Amino acid sequence: MRTEHPAAPLDNPVWASLTGPHRAFAETAPGGLAARYLPAANPFAALADPADPAAWADLAALIGPGEAVWLTGLPTPPAGWATVLEIPGVQLDGRAVRGEAAPEAVRLGPDDVAEMTELVELAQPGPFLPRTVELGTYLGFRQEGRLVAMAGERMQPPGWTEISAVCTHPGHRGKGLAGRLVRALVAEILERGDAPFLHAAAENTHAIGLYESMGFTLRRKPVFIGLRTPGPTGSGRNTA
Repeated sequence: MRTEHPAAPLDNPVWASLTGPHRAFAETAPGGLAARYLPAANPFAALADPADPAAWADLAALIGPGEAVWLTGLPTPPAGWATVLEIPGVQLDGRAVRGEAAPEAVRLGPDDVAEMTELVELAQPGPFLPRTVELGTYLGFRQEGRLVAMAGERMQPPGWTEISAVCTHPGHRGKGLAGRLVRALVAEILERGDAPFLHAAAENTHAIGLYESMGFTLRRKPVFIGLRTPGPTGSGRNTA
């Protein structure tokens, strides 16, 4: 019998991850009301309560003046914050998805980052940084020694694991590789007692259709928002 997982952590998944299973990857603001992932692992930050002005002040102190940061959800930034980019998205619940192992898939790690980054640059699934691979399990398919498809785990709110970086080399699409990797990750996530979920850009209707055909269902429609903190432009190291 499948465990039922409370979905509340998905309302603020970055915060739930950084204050839960991913504490080791967190940088926390002085007042404890905001946090971000280590910049080399994940570009997202979060607020304990997006309606709390003190949390926004805490985030600004953490990031520094004039620096860029990414949030997700439906935040309304206070005066002085500049919106750099907004990407409408979807959050999909994968509790109804059937997992299936893929024995021929290879496990990817730090030694594969250069090749993984090359694939991401070709396929554009979303952010993938030098330490992203440390956030969870990453699986891939190789053909003639070349990495042609991959998928992995990113955020981990309590009881949940996000599937991310799902991508296939343009020359190898239409073979079902991405779907097989997603199901293999679902199998591993369920085996350890978590439930799978994922995010996608709302305009990526092809990918959303694939996920829905596998059993993923729409839970909410967050926005991925790139912001710049109040103050003079800084070093730009957190480019949105």
